[in-house]
Amino acid sequence: MKQLMLPCGECVPALGQGTWYLGDDPDVREQEIAALQAGIDHGMSLIDTAEMYGNGRAERLVGRAIANRRDEVFLVSKVLPSNAGREAARAACEASLARLGTDHLDLYLLHWQGGVPYAQTIEAFERLQAEGKIRHFGISNLDLAATRAFVDTPGGEAIQVNQLLYNLAQRGIEWELLPWLDERGLATMAYSPFDGGDLIRDPALNAFARARDMTPGQAALAWLLSRDRVLPIPKSASRERVIENARALEIELSAEDLAELDRLYAPPAGPTSLQIY
Repeated sequence: MKQLMLPCGECVPALGQGTWYLGDDPDVREQEIAALQAGIDHGMSLIDTAEMYGNGRAERLVGRAIANRRDEVFLVSKVLPSNAGREAARAACEASLARLGTDHLDLYLLHWQGGVPYAQTIEAFERLQAEGKIRHFGISNLDLAATRAFVDTPGGEAIQVNQLLYNLAQRGIEWELLPWLDERGLATMAYSPFDGGDLIRDPALNAFARARDMTPGQAALAWLLSRDRVLPIPKSASRERVIENARALEIELSAEDLAELDRLYAPPAGPTSLQIY
C-alpha cells in the first residue's frame, strides 16, 4: 500500500476517503456505511469529514462506520472558522468527537480562513493537543498568502497539510501554492478529485482511460497519486466505486500518459485566485 509521509514523520495512506454530502439521506445510510468500511478494508483508511458536513450528519455516519475499528483509521475533521477561537474550538472539537464516537482526532483542520486571528486558532489547537483530543493540526482552503501567514504565526509551523481543491481540471495551485507546500514537506489533501463528477463524464478522459484499460475515475486518481505529497480524498456512497477507486493505487502512469493528460488538461499559465467548492 502506497503511503505518504507527513512532516511529523508519520505515514498515512496515500489515498483516503471524503465524506462531503454523506449522511444526508437516511435511505442510503447503510449503503454509505458499507462503502466507507470497504474503503478501510482496501487500504483507504484515512477518512476526512467536518462539523459542517450535514451539520454533523457526516461525522455521525463516520462514527458508525468506524465503530470497533477506530484503531485502523486515520481520522480527520475540520472546524468552522466561526468556531476557531480559543474556547469555541474546544467546544467544537468535543462535539465532533462525540458525534464520531471517539476520544481523539488524528488531524484537525481549520476549514477555511475566517475572522478569528490565527494565533487564537493555533493556541486552541495546541491546547487540544496537550489534552490528547487531537494529535496533529492543519489548514484547508488557504491560499498562498494566508498559508504563509498561518505558518509564520508562532506555532503555525506545526501544520501537516493544506486541504485544497485539486484535480485535472482545477490545477491553479500548481503555479505557486503547491510548489511552496512541497518545498516544505507539507502534504496537499486533494478534495473533489473528480471535479464534482465532471471529469468522470468528460469524453476526453473517458477516451484516455479506455485506451489504457482503466476507468476515468482511476485515471483522475492515478494522476493525483503520481504527484509527491498529494493525497486525494474521493467520496463515494457505493462500495463498488470505492473498490474501483482503491485500484487506482495499482496504476502507474507513464511519462507519455502524463504528457497526454497535460495536453488534455493544461497546467496553469500564470497565477490564479484559489478555487474553492
